[in-house]
Amino acid sequence: MKKDYTYILFDLDGTLTDSGPGIKNGFKYTFERFGMEIPSDDQLGKFVGPPLSESFGKIIGLNEEDTKKAISIYREYYFDKGVYENEVYPGIRELLEKLNAAGKKLIIATSKAEHGTNIVLDHFDLRKYFSFVSSSTENGRVTKTDVIRYAIEQCHIDDLSSAVMIGDRKYDIESAKETCLDSIGILYGYGDREEHMKAGATYIAETPEKIAEILGL
Repeated sequence: MKKDYTYILFDLDGTLTDSGPGIKNGFKYTFERFGMEIPSDDQLGKFVGPPLSESFGKIIGLNEEDTKKAISIYREYYFDKGVYENEVYPGIRELLEKLNAAGKKLIIATSKAEHGTNIVLDHFDLRKYFSFVSSSTENGRVTKTDVIRYAIEQCHIDDLSSAVMIGDRKYDIESAKETCLDSIGILYGYGDREEHMKAGATYIAETPEKIAEILGL
């Protein structure tokens, strides 16, 4: 039996938009500047989703100083070109319109930096669907859990069972679990069924249409 959620939290990259090409090109640009070998396209895919600090620090293994430098270099490319190498997934606008019509409160919860988030939402005319946007900040909200908690606090979501987090990577699912939210792991982005099941997704959706079905639309 599906729950009647009031608050629907959406990840941005890999969930609402296919941001992979721009993110991958940003990492390629950064690797070139560092004189590092550029991974294959498939390997670059694992950098779509995690916070930049985790990608450059934990996954690539740079120290704290080089991680900060790498993030700065990455953003040189991303904010100039990469953010526009992006497109809204088919079926997403229709899903958001249905949710709005059903009276749901839609929230962006993304590890993307505020500046990049604002560019994407405005460039693709997505902001109008959402009542609140929670993104990462350099000195405050760093992890996906931080981002979700901020959204919960600012939107006064007292009954956590009334909210669900939708995302394409384990970070979305694990952070939803950590903040006591149900979750929907989606398969049209950059994560797969095994990743979502291992992370503990409440539901798994192959398409935006399946998300609508899970949400009772």
